[in-house]
Amino acid sequence: MTAAASARQILTQLHEVMASRMHAQGKLDKVVEIVGESLDSEVCSIYLLREGMLELFATRGLNASAVHVTRMAIGEGLTGVIADQIETLNLAEAKAHPDFQYRPETGEEKYHSFAGVPIVYRERAVGVLCVQHVEPRRYEEVEIEALQTTAMVLSELIAHAELVDEEEALGLNSARSGPQTIEGLPLVKGLASGIAVFHQPRVTITQVVADDTEAERQRVYRAFDKMREGIDSMTSQAEFGVGGEHEEVLETYKMFAYDEGWSRRINEAIDSGLTAEAAIERVQQRTRMRMREIDDPLLADRMHDLEDLSNRLLRIVSGQLGTAATQGLRRDTILIAKNLGPAELLEYDRRRLKGVILEEGSLTAHVVIVARAMGIPVLGRARGLRGLVREGDEVLVDADLGNAIIRPAQTTLDAFDTRFAKSRERQAIYAELRDVEPFTRCGTRIQVMINAGLRDDLSSLNLVGADGIGLFRTEFQFLVSATLPSREKQFRLYRDVLDAAGEKPVIFRTVDIGGDKAVPYLRSGEAENDDNPAMGWRALRLALEREGLLKVQARALLEAAAGKALYVMFPMVSEPWEFDAAKSVFEAQLKYIKAQKKVLPESIRYGAMLEVPALAEVLDLLIPKLSFLSVGTNDLTQFLFAADRANPKLAERYDWLSPAILRFLKRITLATEGAPVDLGICGEMGGRRLEALALLGLGFRRFSITPVSVGPIKELVRKVDLEVLTNQMNGWLSQPPPDIRAALQHWAEGSGIEVD
Repeated sequence: MTAAASARQILTQLHEVMASRMHAQGKLDKVVEIVGESLDSEVCSIYLLREGMLELFATRGLNASAVHVTRMAIGEGLTGVIADQIETLNLAEAKAHPDFQYRPETGEEKYHSFAGVPIVYRERAVGVLCVQHVEPRRYEEVEIEALQTTAMVLSELIAHAELVDEEEALGLNSARSGPQTIEGLPLVKGLASGIAVFHQPRVTITQVVADDTEAERQRVYRAFDKMREGIDSMTSQAEFGVGGEHEEVLETYKMFAYDEGWSRRINEAIDSGLTAEAAIERVQQRTRMRMREIDDPLLADRMHDLEDLSNRLLRIVSGQLGTAATQGLRRDTILIAKNLGPAELLEYDRRRLKGVILEEGSLTAHVVIVARAMGIPVLGRARGLRGLVREGDEVLVDADLGNAIIRPAQTTLDAFDTRFAKSRERQAIYAELRDVEPFTRCGTRIQVMINAGLRDDLSSLNLVGADGIGLFRTEFQFLVSATLPSREKQFRLYRDVLDAAGEKPVIFRTVDIGGDKAVPYLRSGEAENDDNPAMGWRALRLALEREGLLKVQARALLEAAAGKALYVMFPMVSEPWEFDAAKSVFEAQLKYIKAQKKVLPESIRYGAMLEVPALAEVLDLLIPKLSFLSVGTNDLTQFLFAADRANPKLAERYDWLSPAILRFLKRITLATEGAPVDLGICGEMGGRRLEALALLGLGFRRFSITPVSVGPIKELVRKVDLEVLTNQMNGWLSQPPPDIRAALQHWAEGSGIEVD
C-alpha cells in the first residue's frame, strides 16, 4: 500500500468518527485508538489547552486515570515544547531530550520513542497529538505526516465542538487580553497610534477532509495557474510604486511557483484525502520542520520564501485574496507584518497608515528607507506579534523608545497623547523652517538636501525647503522591472525629476544593482555564487562589465538634462581607474549626442561615492578628478566593521559614533580640505540629530538625508557653534572617552542642543 493510500485509509476512518453522533470526548477516545493502531504505536495521546494548561484529554496506552488529571504548562516537558514552539518532535529516545519530564501517574516509564505534533487553530497551538513506543525508533516521515493530518482533523473538531474556549484558541487568555508591551528595534523613529491591521489576513481552513478528491485537485491546478499569472504580472510592472512587490522575492517566487516538486507534494496530500487548503497547509508544515533543521542562512531564506508562496497559494485557493491594502484602510492603522517590500508599503493609503510593526527588518532595508521618506514610524524585530495582537486592537507605537503598547490602559493613552501633542508642536516648529536657510551660529551655511528615488519623493523637495536632491537612487526603476528599463523610460523619469527640481541641483547616482540587489534579467555565474553579495558583483563593477547598461543610462541622463546642469555620481568606487572608466562612458555618449546636433547639458559635474574603505587610501589621486565626493555611511559602516547591515543579529552591533567610524570620517575631511571638491554625507547617519552633530564637528557641510529629517537637522544647525564643536570633537578623537555617544549627548544637553 502506498503512503497516500495508507494516509487516505486513516483519514477515511477519522472522517467517519467526525461525522458520527458521538460526543466530543468519545470522538477523541476513538481517534487515539485509530492512530495508535495505524502507526502500530502502544501509546497515542491527545492534550488540549484548558485554562492556560495542556491537559491530557484522551489516551491509548497510558493509565486511564491520568486523563483530565495530568496537566503541564506551555513550554513544560516535551508536550509543552511542541505547543510553545509549534513544532514537531521525533525522538528515538525521549529521555535523552533536555526538556523531558516524567509524570508517574501516566505509567509511561517503559516507553522510549516519542513523536508529537501541534494541534493548530488559527495559527496557535491549542493542543498536542503524541505517540510513544516501547522500542527506541524514529517514526518514519509518512507516519509524521499521518500525525499532522490527524492534528488538522482534530483542529476542525475543536472548532465545531468548542473543546477549547474561543478566547483561549486565539491565545488571548487573561494574561494576554490586557495591556501588553512589545519591545523592538526602532527603524524609523516617531510616535503613532491606530488599530492593528495584519498585512496578510489569516486564512481559516474550515474543512480538512475532501468530499471529492478530483475536484480538490482541479481547484489546486486553477490556483497554481492564477498564482503564476499574478507573479508574471507583478514582474512586468516597470514603475516602482505602481504595483507588484519587492524584487528580492520576485525571482524566488518565479522559481518556486513553477517548481514541479512542490506541486507534486501537494497533489500527494490531496491523494490522501485532504481538501486543497488542508493539503497546502500540510506541505507547509513539512516546510516549517525543514526550516528549523537548516543551518545554512541562504537556504533558510529560500525556505521562508517558499512559505510566503504557500500562503499566497492558500489565499487564492480559499478565495481569501489580497492583502489589507487591497481591502482598504478604514481607520488610522498600525500595520502588522512579518516583513514588507517597499512596493507593498506604497500600496497603502498614506492618510490612514500611521505606523508599521515588523517581526523582522533592519535599519537600512529598502522598506525602511521608503517608510522614512514617507514619515511613517517603523518598529522592527518585534517577536511574538501574532501571539499578542488581535486584528482591531488599539496599538500605540513609540519608535523613539523602541516599543509598542497593545490594548493600552486609559492612563497610558493620556500620557501618550501628551507626548504626541508635544511631537506635533515640534513638527510645526520644523515646518516653519521650510524657507529658512540653515546657518550655524557662527555664520556657516550648511547644505541640507534630500535622498530620493521615487516620483512621489519630488513633492517633498519644496515642502521641506531642501537645497536639492543629494542622492537620487536610479536603481529603484530597475529593481521592479521584469526587463531592463528602456532608454526612453529612463529618460522620462530623469526629465521629470529635473523638471520638478527646477533650479535646485539633483545628484543622480548611477544604477546600483547586482549583489544583494539582484535582478532576474541580469545574470552572472560569478554573481550567483557570491558568498558575500554586498561585496560582490554589483554597482559600478556590474555597470563597467555590462557596458551597454551604463551607456543606455548615460545617454538617458545626458538627454534628459538638455540645457540644465547635470550631476552624476558613481557608486562603490574602489580605485581611481573605475571612476575614469565610468566617466569615459559618459564622455563618449556626450560626444555622440553632440554629433547628433542635440541640445547638451549646460554643465556636467562628476562625483563618486566613498563607500569602500580602500578609496580613502587613494583620495589624493582621485580628488583632482572630482567635482564632489559623497560618503555613503550605510555601506561604509558595514565594510569597516565586517558586519552585514541586513543581518538582524548585527542590526545593533555597530555604532555610527564609535571612534573607528569617526576617525575614518575625519581622515576624509582632512584629505579634501583646501581642495576644490564639494564633500557631503549621504546615508541614514546624517539624518539623526546626534550623529549629524558629530558630522558637523568633523567638518561635513553638505547633508543628503530623508525629507522628514530636513526640519530637525535645519533646527539643529542653527544652534551650533562650529569652532566650539570642532574643538570638542577633535579632543574626543585624540583621546576617546569610554562612550563617545554618551559624551556627545551630555555636551549637547549642556550646550542647550536637543538631540533626541
